[in-house]
Amino acid sequence: MPAPAPDPIDALAETLSSHTPADEAEDRDRDRILTFVRGHRNPFDRRISEGHLTGSAIVVSASGDRVLLLHHRKLDRWLQPGGHADPGETAGETVALREAFEETGLRGLALHPTAPRPLDVDVHDIPARGDEPAHEHLDLRYLVVAPDGAGLSPQIEELHSVRWVRWNEIDAFGLDHGLRRALEKVRVVFGESGGGPRVSSP
Repeated sequence: MPAPAPDPIDALAETLSSHTPADEAEDRDRDRILTFVRGHRNPFDRRISEGHLTGSAIVVSASGDRVLLLHHRKLDRWLQPGGHADPGETAGETVALREAFEETGLRGLALHPTAPRPLDVDVHDIPARGDEPAHEHLDLRYLVVAPDGAGLSPQIEELHSVRWVRWNEIDAFGLDHGLRRALEKVRVVFGESGGGPRVSSP
């Protein structure tokens, strides 16, 4: 008989345990996420009131010279595409790719073939809204590449704006430390020639 398929949550815990953080903040967040994954059989379940895993896509152009940023209505911030898992989803990659397509309408999105998976991890607070209490998003972030010529068709009810941003424009968008760290990792993956200049610290 063939060996049973590995449990996806156990596999995620193993992947996270070998993830190399880029700084002390990511080190703390990685440990927080790993503890959470080991303590929940479905860590993506958004019904977990204190928080849940989410999946995000750092979407770059095929050449690596631009990154896609979204201005969210709810949070009034420039962010990467991403969000909650749908029922039955147990892989951060699946969540990230689906959310990126749903929010941007970009077809043909694909995980970068050699970048670490996840590229980055980040824990951030989500404020209370309506009947939903304040909670944490334990975010798994993946490097995703858009094909040449892919057209945007954004989900405008959730977003104020969607923009392709060149690396020398990043500083104007007021991005938080975790996203800037992830973008610096993108620069490393693509190299100095394709990934643009270093993303400066806030």
